[in-house]
Amino acid sequence: MNYTTQMDAARKGIITKEMEIVSKKENMNIEILRERIAKGHVVIPANKNHKSLDPEGVGRGLRTKINVNLGISRDCPDVDIELDKVRSAIDMKAEAIMDLSSFGKTKEFRKKLVNMSTAMIGTVPIYDAVGFYDKELKDITEKEFLDVVRKHGEDGVDFVTIHVGLNRDTAKVFKKNNRITNIVSRGGSLLYAWMELNNKENPFYEHYDELLDICEEHDMTISLGDALRPGSVADGTDAPQIAELMVLGELTKRAWNKNVQVIIEGPGHMKLNEIEANVILEKKLCYGAPFYVLGPLVTDIAPGYDHITSAIGGAIAASHGVDFLCYVTPAEHLRLPTLEDMKEGIIASKIAAHAGDLAKGIEGAEKWDLKMSEARQRLDWEEMFALSLDEEKARRYRKESTPEHEDSCTMCGKMCSMRNMNRIMEGKDINILRAED
Repeated sequence: MNYTTQMDAARKGIITKEMEIVSKKENMNIEILRERIAKGHVVIPANKNHKSLDPEGVGRGLRTKINVNLGISRDCPDVDIELDKVRSAIDMKAEAIMDLSSFGKTKEFRKKLVNMSTAMIGTVPIYDAVGFYDKELKDITEKEFLDVVRKHGEDGVDFVTIHVGLNRDTAKVFKKNNRITNIVSRGGSLLYAWMELNNKENPFYEHYDELLDICEEHDMTISLGDALRPGSVADGTDAPQIAELMVLGELTKRAWNKNVQVIIEGPGHMKLNEIEANVILEKKLCYGAPFYVLGPLVTDIAPGYDHITSAIGGAIAASHGVDFLCYVTPAEHLRLPTLEDMKEGIIASKIAAHAGDLAKGIEGAEKWDLKMSEARQRLDWEEMFALSLDEEKARRYRKESTPEHEDSCTMCGKMCSMRNMNRIMEGKDINILRAED
């Protein structure tokens, strides 16, 4: 039986090879997985042209996935440097990589990225449009915007972020509500500027059916971008954000009617106490579609440490049902991330994702922590290193400060609680002040 997308296959009762792979990875019954894909509650972004892909599922009941943003820009156009980051991100087991390239050899970079990456690849086609056509923003035509999306589909991109929910109506809501940080979404600000300069409707909203046809042809998941996401905690959960979210819900149903898989993007910046409500709103207004959040950053005062502010918000968001976290690096708001920035961002995001999975009771999450606790009780350093998210750093810290006794560390020495409790539980003496026998 033929099918066009993973959703189409699931609705026809077909089990695809991608579903089989995801089912095994997640230890989820394949019929349950198929049913959730059919309903739109789980997606498997898997472009038919991405031959190197090792598929992952995103959505209800699955491990929280993380995305890494990369790409070349006018100030940092070196393709090889970004490809080094790609290799490291894949080695660190990031499930998704977004190519946010906006200048230079974007096509060359994208093709190399798709060919080498086992992780799913996402893009924001509007970033590519200005450089691709070598035109000022206002002069790009509606057809040209759609043609860039088509090109990304042909190149094997698995999911595209399109800011369709920013239309003339939601733009009016934005204009009526004063914000501290206006529109902070890069793609959203570009579309808003194009609409204002040309006095026209958002071309992706105006031609949404054609956009969906492109996505269906390549089985390219559409990530409905949050153009009006808050860029400061002061703007969190405001009228423009919620107005756009309501439109995204309508667009979700239209996409599902064409068997196109959907992810919903979310904020952004918000206070801790608003995160749960935002997850509830997205799941309700967008009918359970997977939720992908950019952080969220829970305070605005920590440039240089925004991987931490993001991990705090990401852990809380994941614990309440968010399915996909976009990493944030220490360089957020400051510069293009270096390789080391990227690594720190990945680790912080992975910690947040796993903390959320523990709270959600995701299959297998608690076993990892249990094994680490058992290794700590045994003072089995090799096992602890092997179980660490960042084995290299754990080994380095241990090596840099060597204790007198192997069954301790330089923090506590012979006063180590694990060491002494093990001895007492075994009926042995404790010699804290005396030399070893």
